[in-house]
Amino acid sequence: MSDLNSVSPLLQLDNQLCFKLYAASRLVIRAYQPMLAELQLTYPQYLVLLVLGEWYVQAPEQPTVKALGRRLLLDSGTLTPLLKRLQSQGLLMRQRSSVDEREVHVRLSDSGWALYQRVQVLKQQLLCEHDVDIEALADLRGQLDGLLSQLGATND
Repeated sequence: MSDLNSVSPLLQLDNQLCFKLYAASRLVIRAYQPMLAELQLTYPQYLVLLVLGEWYVQAPEQPTVKALGRRLLLDSGTLTPLLKRLQSQGLLMRQRSSVDEREVHVRLSDSGWALYQRVQVLKQQLLCEHDVDIEALADLRGQLDGLLSQLGATND
């Protein structure tokens, strides 16, 4: 039986990668919030805008809601309300496929493209404001890509 008066170092909060990822994610999102508030966007809406901006320039073969969900690692229950809100703001368009009505194609509207062009500077602004080491950030991003891959996340 384990000693109830001791905590395994493996279980200490500061040794939990999941906690570090969670805390870092919350702080990054918090740093983005003032800039996104000026654009009337939430962080998840910003992520949708980033992907649709990529697709506006070079759309995948199937620019569908399903493909967007895979790209963002979001299920349809989470993604659909985001898309409805962005559509009501006039930033994107959704249209059922004429070939398969189960497919819904999605793309930025002209207003959405204009907003995408405005958000492109946010990352650079955030990095400058917080004096982030760009090389360390690139290394971390590569490590996280590896972790996501190992955990089975797909980034279609």
